[in-house]
Amino acid sequence: MAEPERIVELSRAVSEIAGDKIKVIKTVTGATKILALNALIEASRAGEAGKGFAVVASEVKTISTQIANVTQELENELTSRVLELTRLGELMVSHVRGTRLMDLAYNMIEIIDRNLYERSCDVRWWATDSALTDCLSQGTEQAADWASRRLGVILDSYTVYLDLWVADAQGRVIASGRPGRFRANGADVSRQGWFQEAMNTRDGNEFAVADITSNEILGGVPVATYATAIREGGHADGRPLGALGIFFDWEAQARSVVEGVRLTPEEKERTRCLLIDSNERVIAASDGRGVLSESFRLNGAGGQAMGTYTAERGRIVGFAQTPGYETYRGLGWYGVIVQEPLAS
Repeated sequence: MAEPERIVELSRAVSEIAGDKIKVIKTVTGATKILALNALIEASRAGEAGKGFAVVASEVKTISTQIANVTQELENELTSRVLELTRLGELMVSHVRGTRLMDLAYNMIEIIDRNLYERSCDVRWWATDSALTDCLSQGTEQAADWASRRLGVILDSYTVYLDLWVADAQGRVIASGRPGRFRANGADVSRQGWFQEAMNTRDGNEFAVADITSNEILGGVPVATYATAIREGGHADGRPLGALGIFFDWEAQARSVVEGVRLTPEEKERTRCLLIDSNERVIAASDGRGVLSESFRLNGAGGQAMGTYTAERGRIVGFAQTPGYETYRGLGWYGVIVQEPLAS
């Protein structure tokens, strides 16, 4: 299938060819006028003998003038038509490209939503494990050790997590899934948002989720943190005993999403795929730049949840806001794809 940019290229080519040919015609008619003028001068010098030649020279001059006028009209009309064709072609390119990028952005953010929905299910499910409830209710070293072992078993199967923590009601981590790798046990998380929100959940059906942040205990890498209260007896309406925090390996998983967008090899060279949070902060980028430090403003979004627009220097932007999935409402994040125009 032909690239939509081909229409713009052809219209510009037509404009250049027509312009070149019109210049040639103008040159020829200009030369003809000069010849006709010279012929009239020579006919005048010839007197009576040059009268017939003067008539022919005058007609040639008239025809040259008519050709020049027609050429100018053609140039004016052709220029306006070609400019309109080019403009319409550029609008079509923007629409076709933008719609495709918008669809790819939606697919990208939907994959993230489905993935994070599973994380919200995981934390609510694992918080009911008897090893975790016993760990908090019994408060013994043996119970904490068994809880850590159980968390380790979970991590062996769910490799998308860096670690899982159990914190008591005072916010002290008393069990973790990878104590040999991360020094989480004994850490005070009482002031961290995920812990406080988890302890304030109304029942076992609710959960807390934090913005993407770098966790120093986990090596300073970006993580998505989900949490909920561990309740007495594992019951949804039980008294909160502490909290379970699960730390999703955001960097690796998000990178696979933004780098996995279905672009042609040529498109990949001039396209940047991003995930941005509700504060316009870049939380994932296909080129690896600006993660957690760059802001990206959707200046042409106009408050829409999904759309496309042309930004500065002809860049086409497609975007889509998190649609949510099942019981996961999403966090107001956007999938964004920015594509540079083809080189002229």
